[in-house]
Amino acid sequence: MTGCVFSGFLRNYTEVWGLCGNLWTPEAFECKKTESSLPKITMLQRCVLRTYHVLALVLCVSAREDFDWTKNEKTSFYYSTFPTGFSWGAGSSAYQTEGAWNIDGKGMSIWDAFTRKKGKIFLNDTGDTSCDGYNKFKEDITLMKDMKLNHYRFSISWPRILPSGLKSEHINEKGIKYYEDLINMLLDNKITPIVILYHWDLPQLLQEKYGGWQNVTMVNYFNDFANLCFERFGHKVKYWMTFNNPWSIAVEGYETGEHAPGMKLKGTGAYKAAHHIIKAHAKVWHTYDMQWRSKQKGMVGISLTADWGEPVDITNQRDIEAAERYIQFYLGWFATPIFNGDYPQVMKDYIGRKSGQQGLGASRLPVFSPQEKSYIKGTCDFLGLGHFTTRYITPKNYPSGLGDSYFTDRDLAELVDPKWPDPGSEWLYSVPWGFRRMLNFVKTQYGNPMVYVTENGVSEKMVCTDLCDDWRMQYFKDYINEMLKAVKDGVNVKGYTAWSLLDNFEWDEGFSERFGLYYVDFSNKNKPRYPKASVQFYKRIISSNGFPNQREVESWKRKAVETCASSNQLLAAARRKSQGNQEKAWPVHDEV
Repeated sequence: MTGCVFSGFLRNYTEVWGLCGNLWTPEAFECKKTESSLPKITMLQRCVLRTYHVLALVLCVSAREDFDWTKNEKTSFYYSTFPTGFSWGAGSSAYQTEGAWNIDGKGMSIWDAFTRKKGKIFLNDTGDTSCDGYNKFKEDITLMKDMKLNHYRFSISWPRILPSGLKSEHINEKGIKYYEDLINMLLDNKITPIVILYHWDLPQLLQEKYGGWQNVTMVNYFNDFANLCFERFGHKVKYWMTFNNPWSIAVEGYETGEHAPGMKLKGTGAYKAAHHIIKAHAKVWHTYDMQWRSKQKGMVGISLTADWGEPVDITNQRDIEAAERYIQFYLGWFATPIFNGDYPQVMKDYIGRKSGQQGLGASRLPVFSPQEKSYIKGTCDFLGLGHFTTRYITPKNYPSGLGDSYFTDRDLAELVDPKWPDPGSEWLYSVPWGFRRMLNFVKTQYGNPMVYVTENGVSEKMVCTDLCDDWRMQYFKDYINEMLKAVKDGVNVKGYTAWSLLDNFEWDEGFSERFGLYYVDFSNKNKPRYPKASVQFYKRIISSNGFPNQREVESWKRKAVETCASSNQLLAAARRKSQGNQEKAWPVHDEV
C-alpha cells in the first residue's frame, strides 16, 4: 500500500459505480501511485486494492483517541439522559413550508423568481403552495403539542413583512399579524419560538435593484428588517438567529448558481456575499444589544451548518491539515470572524496565495478593517449549529488559473466510505460519530459557547409512502446519542432541533426529498399531514430526556412501528380516492 493515496472530489455528489458490489463511487476512491513506474493493474486487482484501502482506513480511524473517541463511539451506545431543562424541538423555514407566495400582500422573493426559471428545480416544482403552512399553522402547532416539543424553530419571511424589502416603503400588516398569531399560539401551548430572520428568501426587488448580497447596502436594509421584527415580536421572542446556513447562501447562491439568485461568480461571488452577511449579522446583533436587550432580555445568535471533515489517515500530517482546512473553509469562514474578529488564517493564506498566482493585486477574500474586526468580534450570544453528515478529507492540489473557485481554493478532496448508509439525499450519508467530533471542535475552537442544534435529520425519496421510517428512527437514535456523548464531554449544548417537522420544499430538489417527521400529501390540495413512525420515536426520546436504559429504548422502535400501521392505512385510503391526481413517480428507495 506504500505510495498510494485516496483522491477525488465529491462536492457535487457521486453516483454509485456498478463494479465491486455497487460500493464504489466513480471518483471518490482512486488509488494513484506516486511513482510513474506503477504497472497497470486489472479491474479485479483494483477492486481488491480499494477494498484493502478502506479496511486500512477504518482500522486507522478507529485508533483515534482525542476526546476518548474509542469509548462509547461508533458501535457502542451510551445510555443516559440530558441535563434538566434541555430543550427539544423541530424546525421549518418560511419559503419551504408556508406557501401563500402572493397572498395577503406578500412580495416576491428570490426563490419565487428562481423557481419560475425552467430547469432550475427538479421537475420545475415551486414552493407556491408547499405545505400551506400559512393557513394550517394552528393544525401544525397541535402536532407539536402532541409531540411535547419545547421549542419550534421557524423563519420570518422578509418579503411577507416588507414586500419591497424596504421598511421605508411599506410594512405589510397582514404579514405581521400572521407571525403574531403564530407566536401567540406557540406560547399559549408552552412552545418557545426560536426565530431565524433570514432563511434564504431575499426580497426579489432588492436582488434586481442592488444585486442582493453582492452589495453592501444589504447590511443596512437587513438591519432595518430585523429591527422591525424586534420591535413587533421581541417582547415575546427571546431567541433570535440572524441567518440560517450562510455557507449555502454564499456558495450555492453566488458561486455555483444552484440556488437563488442563481449567480455564478466563481472565485469571488461567495466571498463577497459572505463578507456582507457577516457584517449584516454583526450590525443586527449590535442593534439588539443597544436598543432592545435591556427591555426584552433576549439573545441573538446565528445558525451555521457544517459537515465534519475527518482525515483519511490520522497519522498523516497533510491529511490532518487538509481536514482542518475543510472545516475552517466551512464552519470557520463564518464562526471565526464572529467569535474572534477575522477570517481563519488558513483561508487568508490559501486564497491570498492563489490570488497572487493569478496576478491579482489583492486577495479575492475581502478584508475587514481593524474597526470592523472589533465590531464583529463577540457578536454571538449563542451558536446555532446545523449538522447532517461527514466526509473523509485528503489533500489535492488545484493549480491556480484552472478555474479558480471556492472549491479549488481549498486544495482538498472529499471522500465517502461506501459502507455509510445514504437513505435519501445523495449527499447525506449517516455518520453519527462525526457529530460528536463537530460539537467538540466547537467547544475547543470557540471557547465552549452555548449551542443549540438547529438542524439535524435525514431524508427519503418522494415515492416512499411507507410511514414506518425505520432509517429515520435509527438516524435520530444514533445522532442524538452522539450529541449526548458530547454533552458528557462538556460541550455546552442546550437544545436539539429535528429537521424537519413536515415534508417540505427542498430547494433545487423540489419535492423529491422528504425530511419530515410528518408526511405531507402534496397531491392533495388540502396538504394533509400523516405521522411517520419517527414521530412516536422522537416523542419518547423527548419524554425520557434521552436514553434511560437499553430495554426501554429497544421497545420504542417496536412500539413506533406498531402505531404507524394505521397511518399507512389512512394514507393509502386517501390516495385511492384521488387516483386521478396521483403523485409523481419517483425511484423507490432501497430500504422501503
